[in-house]
Amino acid sequence: MTAPAGRSLHRQLLLWLLLPQIVLWLVAAFGAYRLATRHADELIDASLLQSARALARQIKPTASGLFVDLPRSAQDILAADPDDRVLYLVGSPPGALLLGDFRLPPPPGRPRLDEPVFFDAVLKGERLRLVSLDLHLGAAGAADSTLRVQVARSSAPRELLARRMLLDTALPLSLLIALMSMGVWAGIRKGLKPLAELQRQMQGRRADALDPVQLRSAPPEVGALAGAVNELLGQVQQSLAVQRRFISDAAHQLRTPLAGLKSQTELALAAVDATSDPALRQRLARVHESAVRGARLVSQLLVLARTDPEAMAAQGWAAVDCARLVREVTAEGVPRARAAGCDLGVEVAHEGLAVQGVELLLREALANLVDNALRYAGPGATVTVRLRRAGDDVWIDVEDDGPGLAPALRERAFERFVRGAPNGEGCGLGLAIAREIAERHGGSAELLPAAPRGCIARLTLPLMN
Repeated sequence: MTAPAGRSLHRQLLLWLLLPQIVLWLVAAFGAYRLATRHADELIDASLLQSARALARQIKPTASGLFVDLPRSAQDILAADPDDRVLYLVGSPPGALLLGDFRLPPPPGRPRLDEPVFFDAVLKGERLRLVSLDLHLGAAGAADSTLRVQVARSSAPRELLARRMLLDTALPLSLLIALMSMGVWAGIRKGLKPLAELQRQMQGRRADALDPVQLRSAPPEVGALAGAVNELLGQVQQSLAVQRRFISDAAHQLRTPLAGLKSQTELALAAVDATSDPALRQRLARVHESAVRGARLVSQLLVLARTDPEAMAAQGWAAVDCARLVREVTAEGVPRARAAGCDLGVEVAHEGLAVQGVELLLREALANLVDNALRYAGPGATVTVRLRRAGDDVWIDVEDDGPGLAPALRERAFERFVRGAPNGEGCGLGLAIAREIAERHGGSAELLPAAPRGCIARLTLPLMN
């Protein structure tokens, strides 16, 4: 059962490293905007206060009241920006209009003399920034009075200035965050490269490749993981070696007594007359059949032990002439074909075809396919061994015109100890061994339907360059 796939480690690291940067960028952007707004307010407020004081200086007390003098210079100060409308109001006493725009709202609270009050207001849907300044005014020959001067400007220039300051701050900050993100991404890829190398080595292996994993200049964490994997591979290799030795030793030990049992039953069957004791002869025949099957099983177990990669490497690989192999195996099967009542022949379409492998194992694989065809095709069947080239592969087909095999059993027939017929004489290892040997040589083994009836056992092997 495959465990559900978790989230990618690369994505998790990237998320947890970039998320704080994004949060910090948002906090820094908000702080920069607040700072820009504060500086813009300070600049606008300073400009408003300067305009208010300049306007107040143009009002002079006289014996008959107040004299308002707005020369060209004062008008230039109030209209410094042609795109920015400036409103003003002069009242004495406060609350009474002397000149200016009467729509300007009064300041909140109770302002103190000579202390400017800055506040925001909305006039006809337009946001304004205002300053209110109350001044003590002593008129010549008159009672003292109080003068209120208010100057207002639109908030649009302040917001525009704040946005410009924010952009001037946020753009370099964004560029810095982008460069840091690229550095984090590159660092994560480089840091996880040993894990990717470990994954590549493990994915590219065959199931029987148990040699240790080799990682160059890996960090301690990945090195520890590779060490644990190598330790596990070593334990598996040791366990398989023990199992192989047990199978090989057991098979060798069983061969001698089984061979002796087979010989003794043959001698007993020859000595017992069929007419004297039919029941005894039948029992001896069953014992002889069991001895033959046991000897065949032991032989096949030894072949399975030889298909191990280490055992195959020890036997040595060489070029194998396929035409010679097919002819020799077919010739060896002729006595078995005569005993089964079958016609065994060979057809070689291409000469000079060679494959790289262990000839003893390839001979065993083909012999198993031929034996399986003779065993299940039935008396009177024709079995033909064909050799031909198919692209970069070699096809060795063992075709019979027997009853064939049901489609549901064609794949199961390659499983160990599965026989094509319940009353079959085989051990159920022949096809499994043939496929195991073919796969060890980089090929495959399969069962295909024959026309009009029968079965084709195909051995596919890569052609030697």
